[in-house]
Amino acid sequence: MSESIPPRQKPRLSLSRRMLIGAVVWSLIAVVGGIVVMTISYRAQTIRLLEQELDSILVTLPRALEVLPDGRVVDEEDKLPSDVRYDLPLSGRYWAMVAVNDEGEVANDIRSQSLWDGPLPLPREQALSALSNPGMTVYGNARGPADERLRVAVRAITVPNRETPILLMAAADREATDEGANQLRFLLLISMTFLAAGTLIALWVGLRLALLPFDRVQLHISQVREGKRAKLDGDYPVEVLPLTQELNKLIDNNRAIVERAQTHVGNLAHALKTPLAVLRNEANGSTPLDDVVRRQTESMRANVDHYLKRAQAAARSEALGVRTEIAPVVDGLVRLLNRLFGESGVTVESTIPASLYVRVEAQDLEEMLGNVMENACKWTKSRVEVSSEPGDNGLMLIHVDDNGEGLTADEMTSAVKRGVRLDETAPGTGLGLSIVADIAEMNGGKLTLSESQRGGLRATIALRRS
Repeated sequence: MSESIPPRQKPRLSLSRRMLIGAVVWSLIAVVGGIVVMTISYRAQTIRLLEQELDSILVTLPRALEVLPDGRVVDEEDKLPSDVRYDLPLSGRYWAMVAVNDEGEVANDIRSQSLWDGPLPLPREQALSALSNPGMTVYGNARGPADERLRVAVRAITVPNRETPILLMAAADREATDEGANQLRFLLLISMTFLAAGTLIALWVGLRLALLPFDRVQLHISQVREGKRAKLDGDYPVEVLPLTQELNKLIDNNRAIVERAQTHVGNLAHALKTPLAVLRNEANGSTPLDDVVRRQTESMRANVDHYLKRAQAAARSEALGVRTEIAPVVDGLVRLLNRLFGESGVTVESTIPASLYVRVEAQDLEEMLGNVMENACKWTKSRVEVSSEPGDNGLMLIHVDDNGEGLTADEMTSAVKRGVRLDETAPGTGLGLSIVADIAEMNGGKLTLSESQRGGLRATIALRRS
């Protein structure tokens, strides 16, 4: 059965992005809503002022109205509205006094000169509404004689000597009012857009400044993991301080666990090695049983060493703040191996510069390099070179080259397997390179074997840079 592949988790939005998205949405709502509300309010207020002006005209018109004994209606010119706009044709200001016949239909009318001989801007529905409610002003909209938009006020009144009512009408061009509302909307759009943009920019800057302590916390945690810092001891804001305190407790607890694990591993090593040494010493005869006991105890000791070293390396690899400089470890091994193999004509050299660090315990680095460099000294003809170069994905490559006979591709694959010895005549257990591979893997690296430019074997240990 094939394993099901878990769905890829979508990247989560950052806190700043969430807040900015929320602010953008709210700004859009506030800008659009504010513009709509203020424009409607302004338009309603200007219409109300226009209606008050029209209502004052309706109050003035009855004073100029005279009803003759026979019911005919005439006007007194000296009492008509004095605004000159009512005398200019198609000026946008109009009034009329309209007679209604017995059937309730509009009959003759007296009108302002501004209306000239154009159609009377009096909607039938508005006239009927005014006739149904005498004395009450009814407002509405209509098209004027110049096809302009008008605000119309109509009121029905009754007069002596006349059975049917008279309609008083006043109208004013509302295009200036509408244009003012449109201009206000445009100005509001510009000003509120700039206000919202400025607010969002200020919010973004404020968020970046407010989140800077978290960037410092992230940097300090990375430095703790790389061994450049023991704990989080920066000057943090009050809001971040509880987080850093808990992280410091976690770091201390991690170190304590690693130390306890190393102690337990050391105790176990002593507890196992002592009985094995006793068994080996007791089997000092020449009988087949003694030979079997010696071989088995040797195998048991090798396996105990192998797994204890793996356990120690695993415990150390989980520790935070691990950081070791490469050059001092290599220089110490170079001096030691030159003394051990110098009489055999073998020279060990290092070209690793100072101030190169890897994220591994010094003991583990010495264990890995010691095994690889010692193997190179055993099988080289005359020279072993240790060098380094940066690798991909944040790795540091440490090369150990010799000018020996080298290995075939199959032998390179077998050499890192536990217990495999390519030369049974040479001393050893076959665990050296497998331990190196295990320790490197536990520390996020790996061991690879390849052909050296010197003609022999190149062993490369890749470890995380620090």
